Amino acid sequence: MTNRERIAKVLACEPVDRVPVAFFHHFTGFSDWNKGVENPDAFERNIAGHAPALEKFVPDVAKVMNDTLMMFSVDTSFVEHASDLKKIRPLTLDDAYCQKQIELTKRVIDVYKDVDAPVYVTGFSATWSLRKSLKEGFPLGGPDEPLMRRMMAEDPEAVADCLMRLSESLVALNKVLLTECGADGVYFSCANQGNFFEREFHQKYIAPSEQYVLNEAKKIRDTHILHICGYHGRGNDLTLYTGYDAAAYSVAVHAEHTTMAEAKKLFGGKCVIGGFEQDTVISHGTRAQLKKATWDILDNVGQVGVMIGADCTVPTDIDDDRFNWVREACIEYAEAHK
Repeated sequence: MTNRERIAKVLACEPVDRVPVAFFHHFTGFSDWNKGVENPDAFERNIAGHAPALEKFVPDVAKVMNDTLMMFSVDTSFVEHASDLKKIRPLTLDDAYCQKQIELTKRVIDVYKDVDAPVYVTGFSATWSLRKSLKEGFPLGGPDEPLMRRMMAEDPEAVADCLMRLSESLVALNKVLLTECGADGVYFSCANQGNFFEREFHQKYIAPSEQYVLNEAKKIRDTHILHICGYHGRGNDLTLYTGYDAAAYSVAVHAEHTTMAEAKKLFGGKCVIGGFEQDTVISHGTRAQLKKATWDILDNVGQVGVMIGADCTVPTDIDDDRFNWVREACIEYAEAHK
């Protein structure tokens, strides 16, 4: 069984010879994130980091880590009231952000050209981008975001309309990445950490634009992964995402205080990815501890429609060889449970 065949079977929830692993980490520091347009050096380091990692670990699932281009910037300098959101227009493919994203994707996919693994592009929802543009820093864990909260209170329909327009940009960009750049799927990051959006607001005004991006990508191929980002313990209500139609769901079981088996059940038996915390055992445990942790995950969720990964990205300075230990534990588990 080739690895591409294995991943296809995993996404289809069919039996495989062993469970694949899907760990990812950034290649640049936090200060470089989202600086790819204005900082050419960070952009180049972002791309260059992919190749050395292959010397330690050849992935079952590869991912274009677009650290420097994660969330596109939206000019919100003129936004004071919700009515101003109507002036925000979607990006075009000629925009510098889109052109750099296309370049980065093509160059990284070339790095993986001889690797027997599907290559995913990383996409962030328009919700992430708008929230980031309305505040300084990253919108993690539902921090104080007074301007965004004011927009939500003044005119939620204006917020929803703006998100849908911005999502049109993501749909157009994804089409190019999937049909012209060679990407096999989109690893789409969404989150409502700390219940920043109340359930009713999220379902009515946030979810439609995010579902739209997934549904449009699915028209090209049905391989996409919804990453419900529970970054370093910042949890989400997973039930908000049961209406999102993805081939697989990357879940932060530690941040959400659940299990892989419970998450798999919640998403109707579809493929789930995760099991490890971002740090602790995966980055500091012994080989025996990683094997035990892997076996515990598989004892809980089984070997069908499962990939072993982490809540979110693991430490940037991790020894990639540790992922080989997890993969070997999956192989040993499969042998022991024939």
